[in-house]
Amino acid sequence: MRVMLQHLAHTRSGDKGNTSNISVIAYRPEFYPYLQQQLTAQRFKDFYAGVVKGDVQRFEIPGLGALNFVAQGALGGGVSRSLCLDNYGKSLASAILAFEVEVPEQLAPSLRGQRTS
Repeated sequence: MRVMLQHLAHTRSGDKGNTSNISVIAYRPEFYPYLQQQLTAQRFKDFYAGVVKGDVQRFEIPGLGALNFVAQGALGGGVSRSLCLDNYGKSLASAILAFEVEVPEQLAPSLRGQRTS
């Protein structure tokens, strides 16, 4: 079944200059492999098509069940230079929560905020 990332993980973010740093942290250890397999650097960049202009690097932190993405050219030239408030790191981190992940049906009871009726 396909679910939005928000049911599997939460995010944290930071921004410096024209670079956004977004961490995706699984709510439960059993969710991490699905994030690791499906939320690649390329798919992350594709999700932000037209917004992230530079390279995206992904760093895996399995002990924390987290993926950390560093997106270059993601903030419209830099937070203090851009007139577009939506490009701040926090907005980008919130947006990725709509990314869809394929998970097995048996995980449904463990998902946060997901109706299982």
